[in-house]
Amino acid sequence: MTRTRVALMPSAYLPDLGGVEELSHNLARALQQAGDAVEVWTGKVPAVGPPVQEMIDGVTVRRFPFVLAAMRPWSVARFPLPALSTLVALRSAVRDFRPDLLHVQCFGPNGVYATALGALNRLPVVVTLQGETVNNDEAIFERSVLLRRALRIALRRAAAVTGCSQFALDDAIGRFDLRPERAEVIFNGVNLEDAMVADRPDRITGGLTVLAMGRMVDNKGFDLLLDAFAGVAANHAGSNLVLAGDGRARADLQTRADRLGLGARVRFPGRLDRRQVGAALAAADIYVVPSRVEPFGIVILEAWNAGLPVIVTNRGGPPEFVTDGVDGLLVDMLDVGSLTRVLDQALRDGDLRARLARDGRLNVERFGWPVVTERYRSLYARVLASNSE
Repeated sequence: MTRTRVALMPSAYLPDLGGVEELSHNLARALQQAGDAVEVWTGKVPAVGPPVQEMIDGVTVRRFPFVLAAMRPWSVARFPLPALSTLVALRSAVRDFRPDLLHVQCFGPNGVYATALGALNRLPVVVTLQGETVNNDEAIFERSVLLRRALRIALRRAAAVTGCSQFALDDAIGRFDLRPERAEVIFNGVNLEDAMVADRPDRITGGLTVLAMGRMVDNKGFDLLLDAFAGVAANHAGSNLVLAGDGRARADLQTRADRLGLGARVRFPGRLDRRQVGAALAAADIYVVPSRVEPFGIVILEAWNAGLPVIVTNRGGPPEFVTDGVDGLLVDMLDVGSLTRVLDQALRDGDLRARLARDGRLNVERFGWPVVTERYRSLYARVLASNSE
């Protein structure tokens, strides 16, 4: 396959931790390993000052001040000058790196600039949606007229549009005028070589450990999992729950755990780095994704790769790749009674846990980064072939 020069433009990147940051990092490395030339062009926080450049794991990372007008109409007058300065810097990066295409991962201000840069430099733009229109903590697409309009324009002009799930694409089709025939699902990937095994932390008790991780915001459903765990705690005296992550809901969740009488049986270790994530997975017996809605859920792949049985929300993208009763248990998390029953079953039935873990480990093989990367490389080849006609 032809060597491609790709400028990945994710909404965020390492050293920040999160799904988009992790997948963009892995995609950049996998593309390089496949023989492509890759740079990452992402946002600069705070969005002020000149661009900066660094090297992370052998990948050149350029950070630009992707400033946008605030959502109040009167602020638009202050927008053009810094935007033009950033576009000048981006065009300089184009001259320096000479990308064949731009690839947006998770649309935000990065996508606005990528669309403008593609038009100015006649570069094809690939847009990958990661559920940002349905799973944004700040409801930014509901509040920003600018971003809504920019996304519609980007989806119309993009050389190709992919989504982490059909669920994510369907929202763009329904609300942002994406044409269905232009949309393609490419699932997210996981590093299969990363066994996610590290030093095992001390358990709270000698019983089974239920684990959930993520941003502590309302959509992630940690409150629902707390209620369900309270419903099974009396029948599983040795069991404990670990809720890892941080966010504005953390204090309320800790208060809720105390009010439910769970005390020391619930642990809040805070935000984890990659090694600590591995330790948490190595120490767990069951992984739960209790989200009210989840566009994909990369952590499901990580849990499978670590050999854990999973209990997963049935709202959003997970039902597209998790088979209920085979490699996971799908639950409507808004029905806490159902979650309580399924959690109780998983804690009681060791054979069920072993079977789910085994089949999950088999299923995760199709999400390895070499497989996912070839899907993107094939897409790039089609885009560039069409662009040359």
